[in-house]
Amino acid sequence: MTGLVDAHFHIWRQADLPWLMGPMQPRIFGPYEPIRRDYPVEEYLADCRPEGFTEAVYVQANWAPGRALDEVRFVAESSERAGFPIAIVAYADMLAADIRPQLDALAAEPSVRGVRMQIHWHENPLYRFAQTPDLARDPVLQRNVARLVDYGWSFDLQVFASQMDGAANLAKACPKVTFVLQHAGMLEDLTPAGIAAWREGMTRLAACPNIVSKLSGLGTFLRRNDPAHIAFIAGETLKLFGAESCLFGSNFPIEKLWTTYAALVGAHRAAVPTADHEHVFNKTARRVYRLGQ
Repeated sequence: MTGLVDAHFHIWRQADLPWLMGPMQPRIFGPYEPIRRDYPVEEYLADCRPEGFTEAVYVQANWAPGRALDEVRFVAESSERAGFPIAIVAYADMLAADIRPQLDALAAEPSVRGVRMQIHWHENPLYRFAQTPDLARDPVLQRNVARLVDYGWSFDLQVFASQMDGAANLAKACPKVTFVLQHAGMLEDLTPAGIAAWREGMTRLAACPNIVSKLSGLGTFLRRNDPAHIAFIAGETLKLFGAESCLFGSNFPIEKLWTTYAALVGAHRAAVPTADHEHVFNKTARRVYRLGQ
């Protein structure tokens, strides 16, 4: 393996992110004082390069409304300054009456490879991002997501188990778009019933040939780097999706709240069978995000 790809990370300046400024607000990943600061590309490279990562995919980090282009330009400039290849998954408002003007503006930056608008909803307000639980079925969102095929872009799909039926409906409505399931379906209920519901939803998503699953953010609800938990999620996900449809993402610096990059990567390397490493840590991300193009 000549180099590894981190398919989900963030860099940021604190002043650009509303959720990092002002009074502390509860977040899905718990208290976040240690990361309430700038996290520049230089620090990210100090974290990831010793582990063999040579390329990465930046996923939008919820900059202030109306500043999606500023976010893309900041990441592109950071990539150029550091000499480190970074593809970008940008933000766009997929509920706009017509998404094309936003996508045309984003397309001015050639490193953009996809879009994420978080649509996850949960009964627990701390875990809730979207205003309603069933946005995946919204005809406006479906129409706008379908437009991504005209740009050759993917859609990073973020849902909980209770939303996976709707997510499968979205994928079927947009068969030419590749969907990247965030954080392996965000399993937050570890009761037998919760795991069963997640597994059922994941089975439904895995049946869609245009969905791949990202092994990322697996410490979110435990708030620790737990190798046994990572091994369980990775094993179940690989069994359902296959290695050619799974990819690794660090979710740094969020996971920096409870672990190091080396420990996180080590847990994932141990969880994924060696025969599957080439796909999970390299080939799937290169194919989905068109790296090197």
